[in-house]
Amino acid sequence: MERLIDSLGRTISYVRISVTDRCNFRCLYCMPEEGIPFIPHSEILSYEDTLFLCGVLQKMGIKKIRFTGGEPLVRRGFVDFLKIFREELPLMHVALTTNGSLLNPFIDKLSALGLNSLNISLDTVDPARFKEITRCGDLQLVQSGIINFSKSSPTPIKINSVLVRGFNDDEVFQLLEFARINHLLLRFIEFMPLDGGIWDKSCFISSDEILAKIQQHGNWEPEKKDHNMLDGPARYYINRDTGQRLGIIAAVSHHFCDSCNRLRITAIGQLRPCLFSDTMIDLKENIKHKNSNNLKEQIHYGIKIKPKCWKNLQNSERHMSQIGG
Repeated sequence: MERLIDSLGRTISYVRISVTDRCNFRCLYCMPEEGIPFIPHSEILSYEDTLFLCGVLQKMGIKKIRFTGGEPLVRRGFVDFLKIFREELPLMHVALTTNGSLLNPFIDKLSALGLNSLNISLDTVDPARFKEITRCGDLQLVQSGIINFSKSSPTPIKINSVLVRGFNDDEVFQLLEFARINHLLLRFIEFMPLDGGIWDKSCFISSDEILAKIQQHGNWEPEKKDHNMLDGPARYYINRDTGQRLGIIAAVSHHFCDSCNRLRITAIGQLRPCLFSDTMIDLKENIKHKNSNNLKEQIHYGIKIKPKCWKNLQNSERHMSQIGG
């Protein structure tokens, strides 16, 4: 098996694959209220194509795949695809990111899959504010899905909360309590400048400020833990009084570019070496024609041109749902 190392010596072991650009929410930091033009379904990679792509990635040395959207569970047949994926690629570390709104109908099937992790976006535990942030979501439905899944499956659940000044930065304690009571791993994420039409510097809260906020609600200290090559970018903290763990992802103020281990592939088969760059390599034809040698060459090229740091780039003009969350 190959080992993928880029021009700066970073080992690439993790790929995020979007299975759809569609979403049933319109979150403030993700897309405009009117939504975006969706990609025709005929242009989206089929499940057969996605499975072929993942098989090639595994042979190249990729050890972790995270399926994202949009909202993956809005795509028909996605959970059945995950079952086939697990059967065909049993050694792959597989994770899923969802907004949680459609979890309840799929709990039994998802629980049986033995996913390695489930990430759920949840930015508030206030019903009115949840509807304001998502513009259409039902908090009770999301919370019940989270709680029911956690009771039915040993899969670790991570709750991702983007803190935005003026929207939910007064809910740090409430989010911490929801995670603690339900034995969930909460992670606070900095608001990222992906779309100039949505991102506003005045709404940005740095990881240092987030840390100061959580210190008002407990005795938190950095977790001492050996780094795993499949670990994400979060820095973890432990509450010395309760044992609760918390992660903070400082993608902007203390970027982790020097240890970035990932690539992204959109729902139409475009490889993005960096989340913040509009540079893309179109893999679709080689995926469709099952040309593994040419596909490997393209992926190697994508790794070769992976930039040193997103701060040297012009910000992406695409919405997060189009890239793959």
